[in-house]
Amino acid sequence: MTLPETDLLSNIVSRYFRIAEVTLGDSRQGYFVRYRGELLLDPAEAYAQLADALRPHRITPLFRLEDGRQTIRLLHGLVQPKPGNPAVNILMFALTVVSVLFAGAMYSYSGPLPEDIPGQLWAFVTHLWTGWPFAVSLLGILLAHEFGHYFAGRRSGAAVSLPYFIPFPVSILGTMGAFIQLKELPRSKRALFDLAIAGPLSGLAVAIPVLVLGLALSDLTTTQNTYYTRAAGQMEACRNSADIGDSYSCPDDDLLEGNSPLYLGLKYLVKGELLPSPLSTDVPLPLYWLRYLFTGKPVPVGGRDVLLHPVAMAGWAGLLVTFLNLVPAGQLDGGHILFAVFGRRVRRAWVVILGFTLLLGFFWNGWWLWSALIFLLGRTQAEPLDQITELDPRRKALAVLMLLVFLLVLTPVPFVTF
Repeated sequence: MTLPETDLLSNIVSRYFRIAEVTLGDSRQGYFVRYRGELLLDPAEAYAQLADALRPHRITPLFRLEDGRQTIRLLHGLVQPKPGNPAVNILMFALTVVSVLFAGAMYSYSGPLPEDIPGQLWAFVTHLWTGWPFAVSLLGILLAHEFGHYFAGRRSGAAVSLPYFIPFPVSILGTMGAFIQLKELPRSKRALFDLAIAGPLSGLAVAIPVLVLGLALSDLTTTQNTYYTRAAGQMEACRNSADIGDSYSCPDDDLLEGNSPLYLGLKYLVKGELLPSPLSTDVPLPLYWLRYLFTGKPVPVGGRDVLLHPVAMAGWAGLLVTFLNLVPAGQLDGGHILFAVFGRRVRRAWVVILGFTLLLGFFWNGWWLWSALIFLLGRTQAEPLDQITELDPRRKALAVLMLLVFLLVLTPVPFVTF
């Protein structure tokens, strides 16, 4: 850029910023002009007005704090978000509906099952319609979560995609969730914060009543292993030493859903007791629940528990999805919230979060996969264009609320096998 053009830009910037220092840069430095000084207006108002003034020149401003000094960086070009293809979103959603219906059919199916796996799969396919209570409940929660993000992004003027749903056939939930694509950086930390909290709060607003309804429809049962009878000439479910006609069980063949403080509280609200309740315990009950919450052990075989109705299973999954999204790392909702509150200082927390997930991996090995993802992607943030504007008191109060929500849905061991 030639000197007269730089003078013109400086005149525009000086309407909103008391310039103390001007530095010319290049693409390697991430700017072509940098101004240091002091804003003359409220940062949010100043950014909005300066961005509008520079738009005809196809220049994007960045507001930064560098060594405690207010800084404006100017970059060549404007982000032009590409239009999406709704057909892709619709196709992925349709596939997810079928996949989630299949998972629901597995929970709802009653009657004898063929012994061979292809026969069992076909039985579920022919009873696909029975999975609708689970599918409607779970997809309702996921839709609320993702459209919470979508409408918050649109309200702040950001270009966001429609939700992309991810089918996961023949799995416990039938889906790996959904996501929206942020097609441009958020304008400010306030916009990033609003976008991040809208999904978990919207999803919880649906998940909690779904879970309460599902628990009311659920029966109490005794936690016990699944037993098989060994028969001559038939394939065994697992290697065992049982004689013909004897019963046997298989290690890790049975599954219990993990617990969070909120899930335990809702089970107590609906059923009047903390579940699963152990047959006996070697420690005082408060210590038992604290240990069981964080380790999933010992498995309360012989104790009482809820036999989850498919609607309750969907509600529990909604709490789990909320928790996993609030893990404070990278591009997850929790990572966005943490950056909006603390800015670039959150990079110091990366090692702590990674270490915590690695430790939890000794109690549920799925956390080691999360640790790998956090190691590879956990340091990448959607850094707002304006990083000078801080959160207002209302949003700071909401940040405290989100910390409370995170602790309530904290599920250190999502699944327990026995």
